[in-house]
Amino acid sequence: MAKILGNISAQDDFMHPLGSEENFNESMYFNFFDPKLQAGGFVRLGNRANEGRAEMTTTLYLPDGRVLFMFKRAAISHNDAFDAGGMRFEVLEPAEKLRTQYDGSVVVLAEPRDMADPKKAFSSNPVQKVKLDLEHTAVGPMYGSKQDDTESDRPAEKQFGKAHYEQHMAVRGTIELGDETIEIDGLGLRDHSWGPRYWQSIQSYEWLTMNFGKNAGAMVSVIQRDEKNIRRGGVLVRDGKMEGLVDCQVDVVYEDGSPFHRSLDVRAKTSGGEDFVVHGEVKSFIPLRNRRGGQTTYIGEGMTQWTWGGETGYGLSELLRTGD
Repeated sequence: MAKILGNISAQDDFMHPLGSEENFNESMYFNFFDPKLQAGGFVRLGNRANEGRAEMTTTLYLPDGRVLFMFKRAAISHNDAFDAGGMRFEVLEPAEKLRTQYDGSVVVLAEPRDMADPKKAFSSNPVQKVKLDLEHTAVGPMYGSKQDDTESDRPAEKQFGKAHYEQHMAVRGTIELGDETIEIDGLGLRDHSWGPRYWQSIQSYEWLTMNFGKNAGAMVSVIQRDEKNIRRGGVLVRDGKMEGLVDCQVDVVYEDGSPFHRSLDVRAKTSGGEDFVVHGEVKSFIPLRNRRGGQTTYIGEGMTQWTWGGETGYGLSELLRTGD
């Protein structure tokens, strides 16, 4: 079984008791990228049982540049499973192996930036059925915490998720779109969180996931709650061993005249003092958003090619900004 770092356990791969908070959220997320095909994507289920719904997201980046996308607020009445909106997550072996499946509709975006106007995107692009079936197997430790005290000290409506862990994974399986079958053989990262969460409770973040083969991966996170409260951190996993990343700085280059990011430069140090410098080029991009209480959170999702020294890897660059 994979190593487990932090105050979590293998049993945390299963569901947790539903909290009393209105905004209690338990979610799992998986991304995956096949470097040979130049294809990948991510899937997410966020159970908000006290609101009577789950948030389901499917985003698939195809080799020809198209992006398949679907978001649903599917009705649920409990927090006993991740199974809603045509998506299902199954724990095959805790901390080691999981399965993700989606059987449902997607909008097929020849120009993924159309999703900046979701109503128009859904009405002007074709919809097709897709089947996704992937198996995710650990290639690194499961790391995280059940209790983030900086979150617990805040009222529930201001929290963003006080229990959270992540893990780098190998991913194999299929995406079926009509009579086309895409065989995925790649790498990615998964996460699992539970506790109160509103997307609008923070101003911004950069969340960057990277896989450089099965023996090396990284995650960088810069979270800004307000002008005075910025948290910078991450991890570097090599040969099954994990080092913390500190002093993380992310410089972003945007497309001319737009908020869509096209490249990133990342600078950090390992806990042992080694410089960690990575350049990212966005290969495929889709703009998403989440609305609540008159506020809109914009989330830019980029399938990204990373360069670290002489190594090339793939992953996701996710940039969040909350505005009016």
